Amino acid sequence: MCNKMDFEYHEEHTRNSRGVQLFSCRWLPFSSPKALVFLCHGYGMECSQFMKGVGSRLARYGYGVFGIDYEGHGKSAGARCYIKKFDNIVNDCSHFFKSVCCREEYLGKKRFLYGESMGGAVALLVHKKDRAFWDGAVLVAPMCKISEKVKPHPLVISVLTKVEDFIPRWKIVPTKDVIDSAFKDPLKREQIRGNELIYQEKPRLKTALEMLRTSLALEGTLHEVTLPFFVLHGEADTVTDPEVSKALYEQASSKDKTIKLYQGMWHGLTSGEPDSNIEIVFSDIIAWLDKRSSSSAAAANFDSSTQNITFKPAAQQRQQHSPILEKLNTIALPTVEVEEKVEVRSPDRLTSTHGKYLCGWKGRRMHHHHSSM
Repeated sequence: MCNKMDFEYHEEHTRNSRGVQLFSCRWLPFSSPKALVFLCHGYGMECSQFMKGVGSRLARYGYGVFGIDYEGHGKSAGARCYIKKFDNIVNDCSHFFKSVCCREEYLGKKRFLYGESMGGAVALLVHKKDRAFWDGAVLVAPMCKISEKVKPHPLVISVLTKVEDFIPRWKIVPTKDVIDSAFKDPLKREQIRGNELIYQEKPRLKTALEMLRTSLALEGTLHEVTLPFFVLHGEADTVTDPEVSKALYEQASSKDKTIKLYQGMWHGLTSGEPDSNIEIVFSDIIAWLDKRSSSSAAAANFDSSTQNITFKPAAQQRQQHSPILEKLNTIALPTVEVEEKVEVRSPDRLTSTHGKYLCGWKGRRMHHHHSSM
């Protein structure tokens, strides 16, 4: 990998087609970026603080990184974590990302999507809106299929669908705190919990149903995924089942596809693991991006035979569940102006935002669709 670079951080606000003010931010190396990376954050999350580690690390290695808080998320306006239509998120991201790509200074730069958890679904749907536009995607524990273990009964879905327009913002009680389930290290977990921009209340009925519908729709169209992608998943993830990433890898039509499974790691691969684990994950991500961002990448042939993927028996894994969606089965039903902020960072002044941790890394697995990453 290349030497680390200085970078600058910017924030701004714009308005979407519905007149809602949305927050966006970017991390830029001082030199011309080698490629552009667009962040899609997860459910209830945000970009400026929670995804700061992703933005700063990639910028230090020469990438221009751009993030946007979805409507109702983070610093964007709107009812907190209320997703009226999942397509609104996809359309807002697609419009913002393309507006950046069309800037004169970025013409000709390769364009990559980056999605974590629910953001993985957003990234895949942005790709499907214009399949030829994107050069690849990094998908970290993506939400693109509902595990059979937690899929709600069709009758439950039918009943809830009939009442969602009457009580769309009704908050459902999850079975377990998502933060407790997603982030392994207790110290990092509490730092994440202390981020007031993250939504930590009960999920809303319509939000949960929109996420469910989106996952079910994606599940039936995974074969339509054609862009190069790198999907990463912790084998001990209980928020999104590793089988989800396995299904994406096996069913996608992409000729260049890579999957990497990290033994013992949880859902928050880039933010909830020990620092040493996080460095390993980012090393893998940057290596994948670097190989596809080089001037010779267009002529490279990444295609080869598909590798078999194996998972540990269920008895050896942590119990799989989805804290939001599994509760749908048990519900008791009732009778463009810009304001900019700039921050300059130097690599030698960057420190981990999550401190030091004690638990260790127990290994990892990789399966890919080409001879080398």
